[in-house]
Amino acid sequence: MSKPRILILGAGYGGMMTTTQLTKRLGVNDAQITLVNKHNYHYQTTWLHEPAAGTLPVDRTRMLIKDVINTNRVEFIQDTVVSIKKDENKVVLKNGGEIDYDYLVIALGFESETFGIKGLKENALAIEDVNSVRLIREHIEYQFSRYHNMEEKDDSLLTIVVGGGGFTGVEFLGELVNRLPELCREYDIDREKVRVINVEGAPTILPMFDKELVEYAIRRLESKGVEFRLGTLLKECKEDGVVVGKPNSDEVEEIKAGTVVWTGGVRGNRVLEESGFEVARGRVNVGDDLRVPGYDNVFVIGDCANVMNPETGRPYPTTAQNAIQQAYSVARNIKHLLRGEPTEKYVFHNKGTVASLGHGDAIGVIFGNIKLKGMSAAIMKKIIDNRYLFLLGGIGLMLRKGKLNLFGK
Repeated sequence: MSKPRILILGAGYGGMMTTTQLTKRLGVNDAQITLVNKHNYHYQTTWLHEPAAGTLPVDRTRMLIKDVINTNRVEFIQDTVVSIKKDENKVVLKNGGEIDYDYLVIALGFESETFGIKGLKENALAIEDVNSVRLIREHIEYQFSRYHNMEEKDDSLLTIVVGGGGFTGVEFLGELVNRLPELCREYDIDREKVRVINVEGAPTILPMFDKELVEYAIRRLESKGVEFRLGTLLKECKEDGVVVGKPNSDEVEEIKAGTVVWTGGVRGNRVLEESGFEVARGRVNVGDDLRVPGYDNVFVIGDCANVMNPETGRPYPTTAQNAIQQAYSVARNIKHLLRGEPTEKYVFHNKGTVASLGHGDAIGVIFGNIKLKGMSAAIMKKIIDNRYLFLLGGIGLMLRKGKLNLFGK
């Protein structure tokens, strides 16, 4: 009798943690575990703002999958998912044909959401993956180099517009303004010539934090040169800048810029929608045990899932800690199903939220109501990052890839 096949799509936080947890919870003869990912490496999405700004080497954010998972227990297939035939229990791969499954875990991650803004997809850069952040860093450096070698200087090349004042946008701003003095020295450019503008449609940045912490973050970033345009929509992105304006107003302003980075929103992977799943912004409304309604052998987690908070009636935020906790729940529930036992409800335990503002600075709330800011929050951010590495690959992975210098870079 063949072993049931558990197929995991995607090697982000949710997919990797599901894989490692299944190998710990299931015996060798319980199931065949297969992981599919388009790259042969896993990367830390929550670190990408650092290599995008050039304050951390790209390779620090990623690790080879074979160095993390137990390849004696897990079959790894490097391929791209084309579609999911949920009624046939098959997944179509770009290069590998079709693959069957008995249990499916969809953890395919996110894509940038452009909200139909004209020119955004064509002209803006986005913090999405390893290759995209490498491009952002190189593009910014190229604009500084162009400016340095111009006889007639075009100051707009040194203007950087960041669209979105959420987590990713603010963390990128913090790293960027820390990097700028170094770039200006390297290219012999007056720091006063460089403009960094954040455009956010909401009245404030970082809506997940209270007013006190948000005001601290704004003060700290403004002191390093960030210009905030709050309550302002990015209405169009052009090759040489952006057009912005207030909501419900026809008056617009054009900002010439050499670099536009969009961090204003994400959606779930389009494969789900194209495969016939019912989605909202690419996310499936899953049941309380993270299964797709009507498909008892299909789980969806991470950025592809809307998991409802019963207290608020709204989905939980699609954060890394949420995806990791979902992975633990899915691993337990698959074990329950293999044993013919009822599944358990997923309950999210918010352990806190910390947002970096650059080296040695951050804001955060931990253990429900303890507020942190400055160096103490920055240290907590590193502890959280190191904890994930420990949970994923033990002390060895944490020592190889962790941020062990809590007080330094």
